[in-house]
Amino acid sequence: MIDTYVAIDLETTGTNPAEDRIIEVGAAKVECGRVVSIFSTFVNPQISISPRITSLTGITDEDVAGAPVIADIIADMIAYTKDVPILGHNVIFDYSFIKKAAANSKLEYAKEGIDTLKIARRILPDVPHKNLPALCEHFKIDPGKSHRALDDAISASKLYYALYAVNPEDEMFNKAMVLNYSVKKDSPITPAQKKYLTALAQYHNVAVTVPIDSMTKSQASRMIDGIIGQYGRIPVY
Repeated sequence: MIDTYVAIDLETTGTNPAEDRIIEVGAAKVECGRVVSIFSTFVNPQISISPRITSLTGITDEDVAGAPVIADIIADMIAYTKDVPILGHNVIFDYSFIKKAAANSKLEYAKEGIDTLKIARRILPDVPHKNLPALCEHFKIDPGKSHRALDDAISASKLYYALYAVNPEDEMFNKAMVLNYSVKKDSPITPAQKKYLTALAQYHNVAVTVPIDSMTKSQASRMIDGIIGQYGRIPVY
């Protein structure tokens, strides 16, 4: 069994690392089943958190307003997980967001991981629901605050040990898997896009909730197309 790792969980504004943003990081360094340190913080996504995400996580715009942006903490996150695998429930989800944030800051990030979801699918084929809350209930694990990053990270670590107790001979407990996620390079918003988007939003009195300077070229194009599709172009006289 791998007994030293960083259990990690992220809360995000959505499921697409290319478009969505991290709003909370929770990580716990675990040695032989014992949490020896934690890394936990809100993250300011620089966009408004949707009511759906607030309903799911309890995290509001006010919670993240004074938090660091991801670029300010990504190097610390990478350092915190150095030399050990990361563990999570569907860990590729968390890895993909970290990898994207690292790439945006021109940092390298390559990890091996332990995925409690993959292990559960193999060890517990007859259990109908394998999301983290359901498996915590199955094993009578106290989940703390579900859909909060640090509590979910620690719950995933406890789940790992519970799964090991079911079948300690399974080879999945002996080796972490290589995590693969290809980050598509994003170009920043162009000066022409910035000028046109600003003018378009002002003309139609549309509130742009994302800082325009932080947008990528593709994000700006989608927003411009969306405003034009709903309100029309700026008339040329």
